Amino acid sequence: MTPFRYLLRVRYSECDAQGIVFNARWADYVDIAVGEYSRALFGSVDPAVTGIDWKLVKQTVEWKASARYDDILDCRVSTIRVGTTSFTIATELHRFNGPLLATVETVYVAFDRHGAKTAVADDYRKALERGAPHVIVDHAAALR
Repeated sequence: MTPFRYLLRVRYSECDAQGIVFNARWADYVDIAVGEYSRALFGSVDPAVTGIDWKLVKQTVEWKASARYDDILDCRVSTIRVGTTSFTIATELHRFNGPLLATVETVYVAFDRHGAKTAVADDYRKALERGAPHVIVDHAAALR
């Protein structure tokens, strides 16, 4: 199945003195990609609109290769598990039309609007399990 994809261009300020993407920026890329994934799934990223909020509780990154200034990154996002109160999102970051650069697994816990841990409601569970196949959000102008 073709996963949700988010395309972005690496900016100069995101690179370190070696000319490669600074390690902390990869979490930023995942956060933006998951935000766009959530917009595709739920129609918004605003918990007041969607009725669901979550907090990141664990994130594991495995780097395979470096990215550099002006590379276009293809962030492929999918849900890999939905538990009772948590869910896990996988993000693969590729160079556009190129190799895999990093894999990231992120675990989130669902919270209600008052900040209490809560079960993932059935409609959100179904949306997370369905994902957003074939949806591409292109902020890099790569597909124009």
